[in-house]
Amino acid sequence: MGRSRGGLTTKLHALVDADGRPVGLRLTGGQVHDAYEAEALIEAIPEGATLLGDKGYDSTAIREAAAARNIWANIPNRSNRKQRFGFSSWLYRQRNLVERFFNRIKQFRGIATRYDKDAANYLAAIKLICVRLWCNA
Repeated sequence: MGRSRGGLTTKLHALVDADGRPVGLRLTGGQVHDAYEAEALIEAIPEGATLLGDKGYDSTAIREAAAARNIWANIPNRSNRKQRFGFSSWLYRQRNLVERFFNRIKQFRGIATRYDKDAANYLAAIKLICVRLWCNA
């Protein structure tokens, strides 16, 4: 658990496939930036795929890690970036699959309200829900 101004918080980092099913999950403290966990999640992406992310993932390290695995990173450029990269806004619309995944897991009351105090138990409950999502697909 991480500490922020609102108290103890956690953040779930998820990687979903083209059908919105979870492929990779990481749980960190709430104060941890998304980009720190991105490189670990990139390892679960098959080579030759496309990585969709928001502006929070626009860093040179993430783009280099994706390029090393032959993955095209379709991430919008931050406004202060000097070097611009190619970006497809049409393809970026598919990023809502990860938002829909978070909406699906929040339909379970134990996840939405975070009853578990232990991070390992909370992540285990999320993984059980992910198994259920895979079985229903």
